[in-house]
Amino acid sequence: MASGPDDSTVTVDELRERVLARGGLPRHVAVIMDGNGRWARRRRLPRVAGHRAGRHSVRRTLESCGRLGVEYLTLYTFSQENWKRPKAEVSALWTFLEEVLVSESAALAKQNVRLVATGELDVIPDRARKALNGVIEALSGNTGLTLNLALAYGGRTEILHACRSLARRVADGELKPDAIDEEAFRGELYAPEIPDPDLVIRTSGEYRLSNFLIWQTAYSEIYFTPVLWPDFGERELLEAVNDYQGRERRFGDVNGGNDKGAGEEGRRSILDPTRWKKMLKVRP
Repeated sequence: MASGPDDSTVTVDELRERVLARGGLPRHVAVIMDGNGRWARRRRLPRVAGHRAGRHSVRRTLESCGRLGVEYLTLYTFSQENWKRPKAEVSALWTFLEEVLVSESAALAKQNVRLVATGELDVIPDRARKALNGVIEALSGNTGLTLNLALAYGGRTEILHACRSLARRVADGELKPDAIDEEAFRGELYAPEIPDPDLVIRTSGEYRLSNFLIWQTAYSEIYFTPVLWPDFGERELLEAVNDYQGRERRFGDVNGGNDKGAGEEGRRSILDPTRWKKMLKVRP
């Protein structure tokens, strides 16, 4: 699950060509953008400076995903836990989001990017929410990569949201409890139309999901890198995708469902306790 070595002898263009040639690209990439504060602290700058520097990493990652043909990019932009940070920092983050949305809108439109947002959007400060909704509307007709900003987002809160929605439907007589399956549950998530992430990337060397897309990442491949988010660029993204391409995704099956066994005789042999005792050298 940790990142592999960086082959610094290969140029970014060569690495991109290698990744494109291998095929099997992720349809949906999700990123936990971590390390802004540490990046700023190492430079004796205020934490907000790290968030501003991370803006360029967002642009690089978005452009790189576009070149690879990735269909969905989800960025963990502001978590439920982020509300616990100092008020001045929280206020600055929302002001910065508003500023970025307005300034990047034209570039996103040129790249044919569609913007959506998931989370408890009603609690976002008014100015930031108004800017967000304006850009979402302006880009709604685009048909390229879908950029999903996870804002005021928490995986557990999303699951509770889905449970409450289903409970209300049952109470109203619209739905029977026995009819609740995975598909019904998924339909009550914030963005059921967005497929589960194929690849989740976390920067800064931390090894956890931090309440991010808990339901959706059940079978996602996870890639951790020590690179702090403001230093993350196309090379780092390509290295993550290259690592992903080398993994075998079985979704709990054996050989991707290609192991058909050896018929009834083979199944009886597998279940024969005497055979296994001999193979494992178990004493009577």
